[in-house]
Amino acid sequence: MWFKNLTLYRFNKPFTTDEDTLEKALAEFSFSPCTSQDVSKFGFSKPFGKHGVSLVHCANNRLLISATKEEKILPGSVVKEAIDEKVALIEEAEQRKVTKKEKDALKDEVTTTLLPRAFSRRSQIQALILLDEQLILVDSSSAAKAEELLALLRKALGSLPVIPVSFSTPVEQQLTSWLAQGHAPAPFVMQDEAELKAIADEGGIVRFKQQDLQEAEVIAHLETGKQVHKLALHFEQSIALLLQADVSIKRLKFSEEFRAASDDVGNDDPLVRLDADFSLMSGELVALMKALIDVLGGLESKD
Repeated sequence: MWFKNLTLYRFNKPFTTDEDTLEKALAEFSFSPCTSQDVSKFGFSKPFGKHGVSLVHCANNRLLISATKEEKILPGSVVKEAIDEKVALIEEAEQRKVTKKEKDALKDEVTTTLLPRAFSRRSQIQALILLDEQLILVDSSSAAKAEELLALLRKALGSLPVIPVSFSTPVEQQLTSWLAQGHAPAPFVMQDEAELKAIADEGGIVRFKQQDLQEAEVIAHLETGKQVHKLALHFEQSIALLLQADVSIKRLKFSEEFRAASDDVGNDDPLVRLDADFSLMSGELVALMKALIDVLGGLESKD
C-alpha cells in the first residue's frame, strides 16, 4: 500500500464527491477476471485487497482507490508461428498465395483459438484523492498508466476535471538554482544523484550518481548551460525521492523509522494495521505536497 511513485494532478473545478457516492460509482466498473475470450480486463478493486470491505477507503478526507488490470499473455512469436502453419497448408492445398486480408482473418482466428490457453498477469494501480488539497496522486511511474486509471474514474463519475500539476516557474529552473547554490530549501535536503540536460534539443545529457554534487565536474556542466532535470532529495527524515522536471516523483521511499510509527497498533487485525499505515502515509504525502508547492513557488494559474 505504501506508494512508490507519484504522478500528480489537480482539479480545475471543485471536486466534492463524497465517499458513499464514489463507492457506488466505482461499483458499476468493478474488476472482473478475464473470460476465455477476453484479451484484458480493467476495473476498480478493493485498495486493501482481501482485507478490504469497500472500493474506497477514507480517512481524514483522503480517499484511496485502486484498479486492477488483467492481461492475457499471448506472445507474438506464437501467434505468427500458428498463422504461418495455416498459410502454408492453404497455399499447398490450393496452389496459390494467401492474401493479406486472408492473413488478417487468420490472425483473428488464431488469437481466438489460443486465448483460452494463454497465461494471465495482473497488475494494480492506486490513487489518492486529497479532497482538502484538491489533488490526485497516482502511484505510477508511467503517465500513460496514470491516465488509464483517470480515464476509468472519469467513466465511472461521468466527468473528472483534472489537469497535470504544473508550477508558475519551470521545475528545471528551480532544481538548477538549488544545485548551483549547493543546497535545497528546507525541509528538503539535496542528495547525491542528478541528471542534467543541455537546453538545446540536440544537446547532451549527463547523469551523476553517488557523487558529491558540489564537485567541480558537476558545476562545470551548469556553467556550460545545462539544467537539472532530475534531483534526488530527502524530505524531512521521512521520505527519499527523485524529483523530475515533469513534476513526477520517482523512487518514493518512506524510511523504516517513519513507517515504524504505526507499529503500536500491532498486527492482530490486518484491517486496523492497514488503516493506520494509510493514515500515516497519506498524512505525510499531504505534508510533502504542501512543502513542494511552497519551495517551487506555487502552482501555475489555472487560467
